[in-house]
Amino acid sequence: MRVLVIGSGAREHALLLGLRKDPEVDYLAVAPGNAGTAAVAEQHEVDITSAEAVTGLARELDIDLVVVGPEVPLVLGVADAVRAAGIACFGPSKDAARIEGSKAFAKDVMAAAGVRTATSETVDNPAHLDAALDRFGPAAGQPAWVVKDDGLAAGKGVVVTADRDVARVHAAALLDSGHPVLLESFLDGPEVSLFCLVDGATVVPLLPAQDFKRVADNDAGPNTGGMGAYSPLPWLPDEVTAAIVSEVVEPVAAELVQRGCPFSGLLYAGLAMTSGGPAVVEFNCRFGDPETQAVLALLESALGQLLYATATGKLADFGPLRWRDGYAVTVVIAAENYPGRPRLGDVITGSEADGVLHAGTTRRDDGSIVSSGGRVLSVVGTGADLVAARAAAYRIASSIRLPGSHFRSDIALAAAEGRITLR
Repeated sequence: MRVLVIGSGAREHALLLGLRKDPEVDYLAVAPGNAGTAAVAEQHEVDITSAEAVTGLARELDIDLVVVGPEVPLVLGVADAVRAAGIACFGPSKDAARIEGSKAFAKDVMAAAGVRTATSETVDNPAHLDAALDRFGPAAGQPAWVVKDDGLAAGKGVVVTADRDVARVHAAALLDSGHPVLLESFLDGPEVSLFCLVDGATVVPLLPAQDFKRVADNDAGPNTGGMGAYSPLPWLPDEVTAAIVSEVVEPVAAELVQRGCPFSGLLYAGLAMTSGGPAVVEFNCRFGDPETQAVLALLESALGQLLYATATGKLADFGPLRWRDGYAVTVVIAAENYPGRPRLGDVITGSEADGVLHAGTTRRDDGSIVSSGGRVLSVVGTGADLVAARAAAYRIASSIRLPGSHFRSDIALAAAEGRITLR
């Protein structure tokens, strides 16, 4: 099988490493890739938001399966074009990708499917903002305001704050830039990321994970695209995961089929385990980063064959997934000033060690690897328990040198110490 992976992050690096283990995969390409993926796959420069460019490359390389990693190409319809060219594609159609591309669409789908989520209100007129703010947050007896960009924001379009002025400034900035604002009620409880392979009405869950959005320890600072993750969750019973599948993911998949836009690919449910039960925070239409790095580190099933079965409507025939025992922890190493404008172009040492996945990196002509993005590397450690997996991840992270870089020191710490419980 000849596979082309679209994207350039640590998620795509993890996918390529998993695909390389599949005996049925005999050729790997990536576009555009990074300094790390170059050691795994043949790299090609292409505009990944261009359906014509991606389809042309897939044809040129005689590809059997295209795997689209990032959300933007999916929302723009790249997967539709690939499939129209007669090439199998892992990734939803443009219509189905609205589950991530439009939070208002996602809310409508969840309401129709009877799925529990935060109450919300969309504001598209600045004149209505103040009255809407009064219906949410501490003004309405909630711990905080939750203000979201209705469209794609790479994980950084959300502000959760008890300060009305901060909430208003963020919302007003979004409206000024032409983006509708979504105000939501606050959901309490620990968060869960559950990835599910979906082929129409067929849903196959992967291991649950938990990610860490805030930039600093103890969930301080602004939201980021994700600073780390771990999987599985020792505090989440298997029956609760099964309930999430049957009460959340399967009804949403069925509703998308009913609407004529069946989902094909990876449906990511982000949930808060509230005192009243699981409630959806968001849906994504692709593998999430950094959870993917931890989850795929534990997968033993043949990844290429699994993704191909999903893409070709044969997921129901694949059989039970196989997982290695133990846990995996991902720690993201970020450039100086991230999630603001990151410092770029610094030489990195130690980035070619086992367990290191590349994202914002490039290789110079002299062979040195330099930073080229905000989230530069992901480090993955595995172990028999979370304590061992954490130790492995942080041992590798501490050996990497990148001027001004930073990473959280508390990824999976609360879970390792048994401090996370369901209400």
